[in-house]
Amino acid sequence: MMPIGPLMIEHRLIERMIRLLKQQLEKVGRQKKADPVFLDVAVDFIKNYADRCHHGKEEDILFRDLAKKGLSDEHRAIIEELLDEHDRARKATKSLLDGKERYLMGDTAALNDIVDAITWLVSFYPIHIEKEDRQFFLPVMSYFTKQEQDAMLQEFYEFDRNLIHATYRGIIERMERT
Repeated sequence: MMPIGPLMIEHRLIERMIRLLKQQLEKVGRQKKADPVFLDVAVDFIKNYADRCHHGKEEDILFRDLAKKGLSDEHRAIIEELLDEHDRARKATKSLLDGKERYLMGDTAALNDIVDAITWLVSFYPIHIEKEDRQFFLPVMSYFTKQEQDAMLQEFYEFDRNLIHATYRGIIERMERT
């Protein structure tokens, strides 16, 4: 399997969450209230799966390895765009979390911030995923030998294996501090 296989599989799960976020957005529009439990799950998914796991592999492994190659100007520009998009997704996710926290404290105006953040995320991710799937992942594999691709795939698996331990170690450490 090429290293992009796991990344593209992760995209399919992210797309499923985006569909759920769209449904939540419609529900908020009808009911004029947010579901804080759903928002907690969505934020956790985006922060830990879409960002730490998926974007983490892209940034810490794929982009790192591509930086060692003689990339075309087009591919270099796409990497810069993707990094910027990852940063904007982090900011939108933080806005969603902040809005949810304010909403729970009784700030009714926070519902607008929740709607804005979800609207941004559901419009952003399909375009971002399409760019990675169609314009980037497949073409950049040509920079790597089969051995380099195999090594990258193994590093992706190690990244995933270590991520779960780091995630739950962090949870326990936060709990111990409080």
